[in-house]
Amino acid sequence: MQMTNVIINFRRHLKRCNYSGNTVKNYLNVLKQFVIWLDVPLELATDRKMDDYIDHLHDKGMKPGSINCYLAIIRIFYNYLRHEENMKLVNPLRSSRRLRVPKPLPRYVRDEQIEELFGVIKKPRDRAMFKLMLRSGLRVEEVANLTVAAIDLKKRKIMVYDGKGGKDRIVYLSDDAYDALAAYLKFRSSRAKNVFLVEKGTFKGQPISIRGIQKRIEYYAKKSGLKVSCHQLRHTMATQLLNAEAEIVTIQDLLGHNWITTTQRYCKVSNLKVQRDYHKAMMRVLKRSDAQLSDSN
Repeated sequence: MQMTNVIINFRRHLKRCNYSGNTVKNYLNVLKQFVIWLDVPLELATDRKMDDYIDHLHDKGMKPGSINCYLAIIRIFYNYLRHEENMKLVNPLRSSRRLRVPKPLPRYVRDEQIEELFGVIKKPRDRAMFKLMLRSGLRVEEVANLTVAAIDLKKRKIMVYDGKGGKDRIVYLSDDAYDALAAYLKFRSSRAKNVFLVEKGTFKGQPISIRGIQKRIEYYAKKSGLKVSCHQLRHTMATQLLNAEAEIVTIQDLLGHNWITTTQRYCKVSNLKVQRDYHKAMMRVLKRSDAQLSDSN
């Protein structure tokens, strides 16, 4: 079977498995690069050949986490060839084959930095987009895909459809996020399905892209002199909620994490809560010790 037909069939397979359009695009892009690099037929690729490919990706300056993503996609493709296309081959990538990746703690934005950042964000659209990340915990792709129909301003909640992992969830609007979103919707004069639209240039009136949103935060980060990203705003919400003593399972639900271990990583950066818990517990310990000492006297 020709490689072009195999790739087309694989694309259909991913769509049938309900992968998002973005994911399908990324998978096919990785496979295209791999097939161009590979100098032997797919079925003749070996462990050693994959070692060479990893070296090739290292030489391109790719980080271990990104390389692992490439390897996972290629592994899925080989499993597809074997089980769906009935090709007689051995998957050259074992399931355990991945590079060790350091796990840095999530970075968050301090309260005074949030004030500085939003002090330079004047556009109603941009204020609304970034408040939804900061206060409602929306991912950048969830902001880009947000529709007018998913917003219930009266009940101050948003339905997030088909989030990461295909999960739906409900998030809520704080007072400042509500004000920012309401101000933008009042300003916005369009019947488009998507909430956030391009406001200038050739694509005016069309939904703003993920990259378009990222460029806006990069612009404001530079303008305010801060190091901040869309994902850090989401991290900040989790950290602030934890510091305000919200239950970790509540934060997990709001952020749409599949695994509570993902949410638990915020415990390591939530120093205020750790300090409070320590002092509160230590006061009880000391009171108990003083009481026992008094009884013994």
